[in-house]
Amino acid sequence: MRHLSSALRPYGLALALAFGSAVVAIIVALAYDLPLRDPDGIAGPAYIRLPAAVLVMVMLDVVPRALHRRVPIRAVLRERYGPGRMALVFVGLLAFYVSYVSYRNLKGALPLARPHVLDYDLTRLDRWMAFGNDPAILLHELLGTGVTAYVLSAVYIGFLAFVPISLGIALVWSRSLWVGAWYVTAMCLNWVLGALSYYLVPSLGPVFVRSSPYTDLPPTGASRLAESLADHRMQVLTDPHGADVIAGVAGFASLHVSITFTAALVAHRIALPRVVRWSMWVFVVLTMTATIYFGWHYLADDIAGLGLGAFAVVVGQRVTRRISTDEELALVEPVPSLQGSAVP
Repeated sequence: MRHLSSALRPYGLALALAFGSAVVAIIVALAYDLPLRDPDGIAGPAYIRLPAAVLVMVMLDVVPRALHRRVPIRAVLRERYGPGRMALVFVGLLAFYVSYVSYRNLKGALPLARPHVLDYDLTRLDRWMAFGNDPAILLHELLGTGVTAYVLSAVYIGFLAFVPISLGIALVWSRSLWVGAWYVTAMCLNWVLGALSYYLVPSLGPVFVRSSPYTDLPPTGASRLAESLADHRMQVLTDPHGADVIAGVAGFASLHVSITFTAALVAHRIALPRVVRWSMWVFVVLTMTATIYFGWHYLADDIAGLGLGAFAVVVGQRVTRRISTDEELALVEPVPSLQGSAVP
């Protein structure tokens, strides 16, 4: 209990966001008589994906150390992951999970709660920002519609794996408490503010309102995902109370952009190795390109995503630092070494 209590402090805002968003999601579900669901993904429900990612990160940390030192895995596990550290991991994972599930359910209620969409206005804004052109068509002409489509599709779909993996890295591999708490808090802010943006500026996205500019693209994972989400939305609209899926179509703001931008900013500000930082910035640029290329988002959606991500990073850092100013924030507490040798 003492370890759990100390773990609550750095995650104060994240837990508040999780609790608040859960309450709002329940209220919205009751208002429209919708069930609350755990969102499935390519690797199963979120309550399986997220702990699995954390477990993999723990094993990748522990197993090589055990093999190198020729000691039992359970011994290194006890040394590296005592009650204090596991409490931090548990609280961070819980805050993230509740915020994410609340976000998905709030997003799923959009077809009923916000039926009037603003895609016409966003399309006009898109063309104005692109000097009278369609941004997606410009990208198709510039980048082509062959190999580029498959590369950008892999980037876009890769986001689904990036989220749980980056969460596991932040909670398990970060050497300081505030980095893990900072990242989780920023992610929770992304989910909550992203859901709010959907309700303030309800939209579907270019490909869902006008598919003709994208018919020349080859079938990819991104196009199949778009078809699946469009079908889910139709199921919810047709039978809101009987559909066994969550509607997942929403445009403004782009959470793909905000989440990747958040991760890149955190990586940059904590001075991760240069190859990691540059890889993250490339991932952000490719993600932004993919959102426009496949018609998932308007230019304004991506710009809003950048702003949302930057805001989440700044607020997350300030809040977690303020909570922990009285101590050196270390995730790995000093522990007795195994057989008299320090863990490398």
